[in-house]
Amino acid sequence: MKKHLSLILALALLLTLLAGCGGSGSTASYDSGMVEYAMSDEAAMAPAEGAALKNDTADTGSAALPESRKWIVTVDLTAETDDLDALRAALDAKIAASNGYVENQNIYNGSTYQSGRRYRSASLTIRIPAGQVDAFLQDMGGIANIVRQNKSIEDVTLNYVATESRLNALQTEETRLLELLSQAETMSDLLEIEQRLAEVRYELENYASQKRLYDNQIDYATVYLSIEEVQEYTPVEEPTLWERISKGFKDNLEGVGDDLLDVLVWLIVSIPYLVVLAVVAVIVVLIVKRIRRRRAAKKAAKQQKPEES
Repeated sequence: MKKHLSLILALALLLTLLAGCGGSGSTASYDSGMVEYAMSDEAAMAPAEGAALKNDTADTGSAALPESRKWIVTVDLTAETDDLDALRAALDAKIAASNGYVENQNIYNGSTYQSGRRYRSASLTIRIPAGQVDAFLQDMGGIANIVRQNKSIEDVTLNYVATESRLNALQTEETRLLELLSQAETMSDLLEIEQRLAEVRYELENYASQKRLYDNQIDYATVYLSIEEVQEYTPVEEPTLWERISKGFKDNLEGVGDDLLDVLVWLIVSIPYLVVLAVVAVIVVLIVKRIRRRRAAKKAAKQQKPEES
């Protein structure tokens, strides 16, 4: 019976491999749980797996991506605003209109002051449907000053197809093993099938989790947004020589004023410590003077003794 069972298991494994190959449209070979896939002519002409197309420009437009492939879109944005609260409200509205959501958010209200104004900033991780990301970037240019933009597009088609094909193959093998489990006649056969079934289900869960992760990354673009609240926007165009000189002079003048204000604030805040230090200094000076007078008196007394003798 054991030989017959081994033959049945081998037949089930062969059918599993054939099912996996038919579902993926690629040739596959099974060896110790590993699957190898041969690229089709179309895949061979496509960008290499893991390659990323980058766009480091303020222009938010981009060519339409081929629908037959799987893309992960990632955007890095650095923006400026003169009113962080107003921008956050407008940003929430844009995200909701795009059917996106905020995955992570960190708001820094700041404890330092610049020209009498508190420095504030924010960093957000935003997930936007891939088909809406270009429109979202254009909307961002209308509500904030975009200082830097980097858009990366990664082709994960081959990995996605390999994961999906392996998942289908494992599902088929699980079905075959369940059929064999119901037909097992001895305890050893039952244990052998259950052991393999546990291994298949473990791999099945891992590949299913990987596919869910791919689906989320493909369906929703990831936008890393950094916002700084400023009083003056950073110019996008290259400034002229005179503009650079005037801006540098103005910045230095403002810097001197800020430093003077900081010194004044420090003096006012430090008055209690300065008073204590002044009292200590006066006491030290009085003690030193007293010691000097004593020494001078002793010296004068010594000089008078020889004269008297």
